[in-house]
Amino acid sequence: MPSTTPKSRTRASAYWKGAADGAPFLLVVAPFATLFGVLATEAGLNILETLVFSAVVFAGAAQFTALQLMQENAPTLIVLASALAVNLRVAMYSASLTPWIGAAPLWQRAIAAYFTVDQSYACSVAQFEKEPQMTVPQRMAYFSGVLSPIVPMWYICTLLGAAVGTQVPDSWALDFALPIAFLAMVAPMLRTAAHVIAACVAIIVSLLTAGVPYSLGLIIAGTCGMMAGAQAEVFFQRRRLQHD
Repeated sequence: MPSTTPKSRTRASAYWKGAADGAPFLLVVAPFATLFGVLATEAGLNILETLVFSAVVFAGAAQFTALQLMQENAPTLIVLASALAVNLRVAMYSASLTPWIGAAPLWQRAIAAYFTVDQSYACSVAQFEKEPQMTVPQRMAYFSGVLSPIVPMWYICTLLGAAVGTQVPDSWALDFALPIAFLAMVAPMLRTAAHVIAACVAIIVSLLTAGVPYSLGLIIAGTCGMMAGAQAEVFFQRRRLQHD
């Protein structure tokens, strides 16, 4: 059977290629969604509130951030601002995807904006760069395919975790799982020296600002980390240009 090329690829084949590429992420999505459901009920949310939270936000890191601040009784404005700060990377994802799917109909772009997460972005950009001759409908089909195994699993496991969480005794003290979840999400992202510098600066500043009221130290640390990472990237880029 001849291999499928960008010119011969159909929307259906693009969709199923995306589904195949997105399937391995289930190994990460399932435990994280379950953990979120458990911790959300531990924080006082009922099953319906947990599901609505997960459906409205649909952003793992932002959800965990908001949940942690809610457990600390932070003001609503601080919770929203912190969750937004964590999700600022999605704005960069959107800018990166625009040249590839910016010509899609408005309703499709609106749906894609809601479902733009780490997994859908990483897979889509890699595929679009690999096969730049894909049409916009094929790209949208691929993007949808990546999400097709991930989205239902996120909702199902959130529900499962919320249902199980109501049965978990307080003596189990699952709060420790929240920082572990963050470490598991952040560690694979430290791929360059600039990433490591950003993380180290954020950690140090967060420790120094731990006493700042309303958990504002989190926003301060994140801002300092991003600034340090950006400056480090500029520095390393200049060094590479000088050596070339």
